[in-house]
Amino acid sequence: MKKLILATCLAALALPGGAVAADKLKLALVPKAMNNPFFDLARDGCYKAQDEMSDVECVYIGPGEHTELEQIQIVQDLISQGVDGIAVAPSNAPAMGKALKAAVAAGIPVMTWDSDVLAKDIGVRSTYVGTKNYDIGVNLAKIAQTLQPSGGKVCLQTGGAAAANHNERLQGIRDTLSGASGTTAPGNMLKGENGWTEVAGCPLITDDDGNKAIQGMTDILIKEPDLTAFISTGAFTQWFDNAYRQAVAPHKARVDDGSLSIIVADTLPMQMEQLKDGLSNGQVGQRPFEMGYKAMFILKDLAAGKAVADPIYTGLDVCTKDNADSCLVQ
Repeated sequence: MKKLILATCLAALALPGGAVAADKLKLALVPKAMNNPFFDLARDGCYKAQDEMSDVECVYIGPGEHTELEQIQIVQDLISQGVDGIAVAPSNAPAMGKALKAAVAAGIPVMTWDSDVLAKDIGVRSTYVGTKNYDIGVNLAKIAQTLQPSGGKVCLQTGGAAAANHNERLQGIRDTLSGASGTTAPGNMLKGENGWTEVAGCPLITDDDGNKAIQGMTDILIKEPDLTAFISTGAFTQWFDNAYRQAVAPHKARVDDGSLSIIVADTLPMQMEQLKDGLSNGQVGQRPFEMGYKAMFILKDLAAGKAVADPIYTGLDVCTKDNADSCLVQ
């Protein structure tokens, strides 16, 4: 099934008559999931780069849903196909680190984006392009500190348990709220430091599943009626606009009076509308289009044997209701 998916993707990039341009570099951009609107923007950036470079094809392919084993299989298939470069956002950092050793052995340039491999596996890729994920956590926490200076009860929500980027964001949140330093990802659970305590049952693991994320938030807000802050390391809670609005509606009065803060990573269009409508208190956004766009140019340089910087950070946008109309970099 996975090889069929890859074959279909390559066929879609073929020239009329079924022949694939032999003089083009086939550069793969592998997201965590194809049903994720965040990664749709990276795909658009990849295709934009393809349009600007006559010798490059963007091969955008990943699991239909967030499935760690399928992502590994897709990368293995790309290696077998002999693509000219692979940029991957690892769902499972340890497993992907092992899988990418085959690409290195085959002489295929590799980079990571959005999420990195573990530090011990850093040698399997040439660079990382994307967000400094620890800083997402720091900025999410700073919004919470501004809104709730005395601290309170907090529930953290995250993506995959083995996703390095989400664990780094958790670490940034926990370190900032507690004032800790020298920790390792995902940081230490909050047990009263600076007034902040993580409630039982959190962090909520979503596996980048929007339905699971909404249900988790709904349940914890009912279970903890005096929760002070709900902080999510990814956009999954807000992907399904109607479902999110329905989940927050019973608690809107608390969001309005400041007794409950909802702070979420990313600044997708529906998220910014939710912020403007007072259904969240803050958004810390990444720049996925730029990640996908830059990845193609970086892989082309790597395929040509050129050195590249490591890491390459794409920046953040910190948004609140006060600056919602101007916080995003155009």
